[in-house]
Amino acid sequence: MSRPGMRERFYAELDAVLDTHQAAVVVLAVIGAAATARTAARHPGRVVDVGIREQAMIGVAGGLALAGLRPVVHTYAPFLVERAYEQLKLDLGHQDVGALLVSTGASYDASTAGRTHQAPADVALVSALPGWTVHAPGHPDELAELVHREAGSSGRAYVRMSTLQNDRAYPVDGRLHLVRDGGGDLPLVVSVGPLLDTVLAATRDLPVRVAYTATPHPLDAAGLRELAGPTPVLAVVEPYLEGTSAHAVAAALADRPSRAVHVGVPRDAELRRYGTPRDHAAAHGLDAAGVRRRVKELLG
Repeated sequence: MSRPGMRERFYAELDAVLDTHQAAVVVLAVIGAAATARTAARHPGRVVDVGIREQAMIGVAGGLALAGLRPVVHTYAPFLVERAYEQLKLDLGHQDVGALLVSTGASYDASTAGRTHQAPADVALVSALPGWTVHAPGHPDELAELVHREAGSSGRAYVRMSTLQNDRAYPVDGRLHLVRDGGGDLPLVVSVGPLLDTVLAATRDLPVRVAYTATPHPLDAAGLRELAGPTPVLAVVEPYLEGTSAHAVAAALADRPSRAVHVGVPRDAELRRYGTPRDHAAAHGLDAAGVRRRVKELLG
């Protein structure tokens, strides 16, 4: 029997979100409408489906925010971020209003839907805009906590759901948490969100420490400095575009001689084939074998 995923948990939490946060309004572009029909019936006027108009969806969210409401906006990552990027920049960012964006279809989760439904660059794009917080939860419990917290906030937040998930939940306080120790002088592997179990499997017998965060942007720079030590040797493993966090890592360690490798979806290797998410992970080097190979190169 399969475990409930993040997307199912998100839909299940919306009733409680709208009950708890009276300013919250869910904004959809068809996707998710059937799953939220019961929530819409229980909360008339607070679940808005704009149709297949993703740019308009963000525009509506900006208008709701200007009216003092808290939009919770949801669809597939490429439609939410890439297709509506100008609206994120202007209708939310330039107007300096807040919204909670919750995406599904992370990187290559929608592997059989083709490139139109894949967006490994989403976190890099959102992080390039000022004033955004990005969460990449690794477990449905983490997702639920983040959605409730951000629904009651006023800032701009992007929560990235994934079909990949870890076996257990970890703290989602924005900090880096050491998951596997072994000595302060060992190299550090930082795992983001749902790749933690993969990283733990990949490094199970390697002389490294492993840290975890579900909030890659803004990165916990103080925590990274504390864990990395005076001469950092580290790998950052992210479930999206390789090097997305490279600037933040470099800035945090700018005063220290460091060596770092960034592991993620390669920038120069777009797959033009179908397969399962596991197939795509293996092809991109984001399965346990691929991550292990990159970490061993760092150690070597």
